[in-house]
Amino acid sequence: MNTISPKALTALGFKAGTINCNWSNAALYETSIRRGESEVAAGGPLVAKTGSHTGRSALDKFIVRDATTEDTVWWDNNVSMTSEHFETLWEDFKSYAADKELFVQELFGGADLDHRLPVQIVTQYAWHSLFIRHLLRIPAADELRGFAAQFTVIDLPEFTADPVRHGTRKGSQTVIAVNMSKKLILIGGTSYAGEIKKSVFSILNYLLPAANVMPMHCSVNVGEDDDAAIFFGLSGTGKTTLSADPKRTLIGDDEHGWSANGLFNFEGGCYAKMIRLSAEAEPEIYATTKKWGTVLENVVMDPHTRELDLDDASLAENSRGAYPLSYIPNASPTGRCGQPKNLIMLTADAFGILPPIAKLTPSQAMYHFLSGYTAKVAGTEKGVTEPTATFSTCFGAPFMPRHPSEYGNLLRDLIARNEVNCWLVNTGWTRGPYGTGHRMPIKETRALLSAALDGSLNRVEFRVDENFGILVPVAVPGVDGAILNPKGTWDDPAAYDKKAAELAAMFIKNFTQYEAHVDADVIAAAPKT
Repeated sequence: MNTISPKALTALGFKAGTINCNWSNAALYETSIRRGESEVAAGGPLVAKTGSHTGRSALDKFIVRDATTEDTVWWDNNVSMTSEHFETLWEDFKSYAADKELFVQELFGGADLDHRLPVQIVTQYAWHSLFIRHLLRIPAADELRGFAAQFTVIDLPEFTADPVRHGTRKGSQTVIAVNMSKKLILIGGTSYAGEIKKSVFSILNYLLPAANVMPMHCSVNVGEDDDAAIFFGLSGTGKTTLSADPKRTLIGDDEHGWSANGLFNFEGGCYAKMIRLSAEAEPEIYATTKKWGTVLENVVMDPHTRELDLDDASLAENSRGAYPLSYIPNASPTGRCGQPKNLIMLTADAFGILPPIAKLTPSQAMYHFLSGYTAKVAGTEKGVTEPTATFSTCFGAPFMPRHPSEYGNLLRDLIARNEVNCWLVNTGWTRGPYGTGHRMPIKETRALLSAALDGSLNRVEFRVDENFGILVPVAVPGVDGAILNPKGTWDDPAAYDKKAAELAAMFIKNFTQYEAHVDADVIAAAPKT
């Protein structure tokens, strides 16, 4: 096994007691167990606990504000750190690591050979190194010989940040510090492995637009006729579930780019939610929980039988599983496909207002992309007692360093250039809001998506939604016609109208922040109150 420090790491002046470079899955698996970092569940997956951090620490992420980023970062959405504070943090990282055993992986972010980013990921835990080998793309042997990392991510979960010394958040010992000039990201004080992969995503979101490549928080699949589809959606909208279609090849489930070459996965694996996962609803993903080497975060396991309890949320509602794409039977080995034919924006509308599917113009698509709407329901977060509208621009605001209009304009141009059909799909509630109605049947959602993807939905009769101006099918073969008209499913039509007006007003209020950055046709795509 290679224990020689990569040249790019040495060039940074970073040293450690031992640096284990590009260890294999088996070596990392064995080491993680030996060190007591994780346990083995029935079937062979690793089970790790991340302690108090069971999700991203969004309030602890900073970007160094300097000449490189001053005019290119969207500072309304990103918290700044001074160069001086970063330098102090960097020196303390180096001092902390001086006597530690660390693991380095040299990997690619991105499957497009023209646009992939070589990165080196340094981790304190062996299971974090295995995690990122699953999630990014592993170079071939000949590519490793000439590998030259352009960005470095250093992940030290047991390092504690000092708010006074490092300029971090008061009362927190966690830090995710991004320095675009130094091409360096420092992560400390959190064991949640998702911070590593999202850091690479943030880098690509910053770099790619300058090359006219659209970075996207989305899943992608493709049919036998090279009819690729993009699925945008926030957590809980069904992005991973609906893209894992056994009849279509999975390109990836979370992060992709759209270039002149077509669509490409940023990653080489999947990072799926595990909580309440079932073999019946998601058989392909469920099967990965029985496979050797899958990394499971905060999944409850019986200590004696080693069987998993995926319904137990006592450790985290956000339990996760990381596994290579090869664990999904119909996944693409290349992570690439041609230009898309369809683009789907998923929303879980807990108010029961939006139709199960609607067709969008390019201007409407940009409007809804910048809006990034979904809704939280009672019980998902402390203090949420009724449905709450959530707007996350570009369906991934926490990972967007640049202004949303840059991504939105890129998307609109690509949609128009490639004549892509755009759809808004509501996987939320029907026959009333949360608490009165029920969740949209997944069978109906899949049938509507199938009709959109095979082109038959383009040939049905449409009506214009009176509130949102979007085109809604009047009838679709094999689909319960009642759910296509949300107002008709409510017992009280007047209550529907009132709630629809309230939701439309929420959209309009949220969009005021983008109006100065978009054309008149996009502003005109707003709903009517």
